[in-house]
Amino acid sequence: EGIDIPVHIGVAGPAKLQTMIKFAIACGVGPSLKVLQKRAMDVTKLLLPYEPNEFVAELAAHKAANPDFGIESVHFFPLGGIKTNATWAIEHGGKSAVPAAQS
Repeated sequence: EGIDIPVHIGVAGPAKLQTMIKFAIACGVGPSLKVLQKRAMDVTKLLLPYEPNEFVAELAAHKAANPDFGIESVHFFPLGGIKTNATWAIEHGGKSAVPAAQS
């Protein structure tokens, strides 16, 4: 009838595209690497860091429209560094951007 257990979602935090490609290769994540390679075709995007803004906004909109959907938390993988990830999370999450160890 559906998923009725809590869902914890992991998403890559802000990082340079080259860094994400290196992690994808190291982890053997084929489909993700294909997406990154398509993005790399646009040279201008190679200069800009990846930020999960669109993904997080869509996830938040879905959760707001479906409050019973079991998203309990979102975890960021700090591929671009912990400080970069923490700064991004605080700037985009307000008071919700509290590390798990502090909540």
